[in-house]
Amino acid sequence: MNKKDLSERDICTKYINPALVQSGWDVQRQIREEVSFTDGRIIVRKKMVTRGEKKRADYILYYKANIPIAIIEAKDNKHSIGAGMQQAINYGDILDIPFVYSSNGDGFLEHDRTATTGTVERELTLSQFPSPEELWQRYKIAKGIDTKSEETIVEDYYFTQESKSPRYYQRIAINRTVEAIAKGQDRILLVMATGTGKTYTAFQIIYRLWKAKSKKRILFLADRNILVDQTMTNDFAPFGDKMTKIKNRKIDKAHEIYLALYQGISGNDDFQNAYKEFSRDFFDLIIIDECHRGSAKEDSAWREILDYFSAATHVGLTATPKETKEVSNLSYFGEPLYTYSLKQGIEDGFLAPYKVVRVNLDKDIDGFRPTKGQRDKYGHEIADREYNIKDYDKNIILEKRTHAVAKMVSDYLKANKSRMAKTIFFCVDIDHAERMRQALVNENADMVAKNSKYVMRITGDNEEGKAELDNFIDPREPYPTLVTTSKLMTTGVDAKTCQYIVLDSNISSMIEFKQIIGRGTRIREDFGKLYFTIIDFRNVTKLFADPDFDGDPVIIMTPPEGGGIPPEDEPGDGGDNEGEPGGETPGGGFGIPPGGGGGGEPPTKYYVHNVEVKVLNHRVYYYDKDGKLITESLIDYTKKNVKNQYQSMNDFLTRWNDADKKNAVLKELEEQGILLDELQDEVGKDLDPFDLICHVAFDMPPLTRRERAENVKKRNYFAKYSEQARFVLEALLEKYADEGIANIESIEILKIPEFQTFGSPMEIVKRFGGKPGYMAAIKELEKVIYSA
Repeated sequence: MNKKDLSERDICTKYINPALVQSGWDVQRQIREEVSFTDGRIIVRKKMVTRGEKKRADYILYYKANIPIAIIEAKDNKHSIGAGMQQAINYGDILDIPFVYSSNGDGFLEHDRTATTGTVERELTLSQFPSPEELWQRYKIAKGIDTKSEETIVEDYYFTQESKSPRYYQRIAINRTVEAIAKGQDRILLVMATGTGKTYTAFQIIYRLWKAKSKKRILFLADRNILVDQTMTNDFAPFGDKMTKIKNRKIDKAHEIYLALYQGISGNDDFQNAYKEFSRDFFDLIIIDECHRGSAKEDSAWREILDYFSAATHVGLTATPKETKEVSNLSYFGEPLYTYSLKQGIEDGFLAPYKVVRVNLDKDIDGFRPTKGQRDKYGHEIADREYNIKDYDKNIILEKRTHAVAKMVSDYLKANKSRMAKTIFFCVDIDHAERMRQALVNENADMVAKNSKYVMRITGDNEEGKAELDNFIDPREPYPTLVTTSKLMTTGVDAKTCQYIVLDSNISSMIEFKQIIGRGTRIREDFGKLYFTIIDFRNVTKLFADPDFDGDPVIIMTPPEGGGIPPEDEPGDGGDNEGEPGGETPGGGFGIPPGGGGGGEPPTKYYVHNVEVKVLNHRVYYYDKDGKLITESLIDYTKKNVKNQYQSMNDFLTRWNDADKKNAVLKELEEQGILLDELQDEVGKDLDPFDLICHVAFDMPPLTRRERAENVKKRNYFAKYSEQARFVLEALLEKYADEGIANIESIEILKIPEFQTFGSPMEIVKRFGGKPGYMAAIKELEKVIYSA
């Protein structure tokens, strides 16, 4: 057989695989073929959710199971030997793999990513492919790895049949950290977006260093009980009795892995500083979780502990590195050793994308100014000035505003059949969280009657609420469902099935904003959680435009004028939150007149019960494929982007007609950021996507699907088929007129009830002479539809 007639797979089987085996690579342990390393971006269109294509490498070669060392991109023999190199280099960069190859079966083109001088690329014959040991030695020389550090670097991951394997970015973070520590680096910062498995990454780092005996006693520091408890129960469980949690400032030096709240082992007085019961050199590794919350601040309790154990290696983990005049993670830890951003996590399909609903209330836009001498519900005269969104629920309470927020969100959940969706309301303070709870109870009386825990307040001062936090996090527990909070749930709450986040607090901190967004970014496909919705009443989502934010929403929309939102088709030991980022603010009593101190002072808050609040306006914003806000009209945006891809109408028609499946073209358009469903809404006609693109981009007069179907019938096209086959095609044409081209291209459509009268799918296909005949008939039907 001519080599150029072979498929890419044939080239791999007949030429590349034998070359690898001949060079000493173990097929079972060191060679993996067709390796998907992302899950594919989640694409949200109204209520439809699909995934984009996964990134997939043809070959990844491993020196050891935890050390990928080479990547190969294969092409068929019609391509040149280096045709796959640019894609291979891109994957090598993403996966942090040092040696990159392209092959067409004639030989290999090598690209050495470790080289900074001399020959970077060279051609090799099939018999010259390097052995595993040769590549490892080259890597060690390039990275300055000596024999002693190698012993630590090659230590295996923790792995059992039941355990999970690290994702590619976790593997990079683990390997870079272990390698850096083995080579003597003692201050390391890892930046990983919320929901990407920082504690699992920390576990594997600790495990490998501990098993290699490079680090013998390790301290894991966090700032919330729930973080420590979740870590011990889940990711750190394999440490078993080698691990302990420091409680009540009681120190037991018989263990090797210690977990502690920083405020549980430190304090303002010496007797509270339990960490000093350890010698300064007791720990040789300290992992600081959520290190943005104070570890780099020179006068913080975190810093006192770190300074005391200064001889240990310090590894900081954060989703949001902090840089202010007073606090700098970078000056303490140095530049991040590795960063995996929210944007990258969403792009890879490991994190959930999100929709944003912006709600503008009239008093938020126009402000509120009391009339002369106006008093609040407790008889206090309201200070005469204009109050705005920054004042609401902090200096002045418009009770009907709280009711409006509760009603709008409740109506939205009802309209979207999402009343049992886990939802977090972020409020200004504890007082606001309690009032919001009451308003939600009244708006959802039927659900509360079924279960009193349907709505709950979870704040630092409320033991009943905190006791339900685990149930809210548990995907299998339906209650509580709607929870109100202030700061307690901004971080460290692994709420994988949280589908709605309601923002009714004035959040200006990018760190806090990112942490809040992180409450919803986790994915649980088994529970139908693939994206989440942010409902914003305070214009907090303006922070999306901040250069420091790196994960953009699918869509931002505001409700229509005068209407509701349109439906879519914990504190720990010793008071761990007070005075710290994420700590709760009481904000006054619940329904108790917050009067002055008896000397005529004004109240801390005014409670106004008789001022109406309503929805003011409506505007919809969209984001393009790069996450940038589309400020022009959707029609102009579509025309520009389609013409970037197809220079003329003929180019588009050629691609459309040549495609085996029209759905493939539609998918290409969506991946280029064309919002077909939203464009359909803006154009306002029931058009086929083909007509929609031709009309918007090339100014062609459109036909509706129904008009195209009627034109096909007028041509008497079906006459050449048997009566039974004709009935099937007529039904498919009707399905096209109702639902579009995508559905009729799948043979699965034959399983739906409308086609059962024609027999089973196998019987239907036989009427066309078999599956090839049926598929040919579908392709011909499509051709007739689009020539009509």
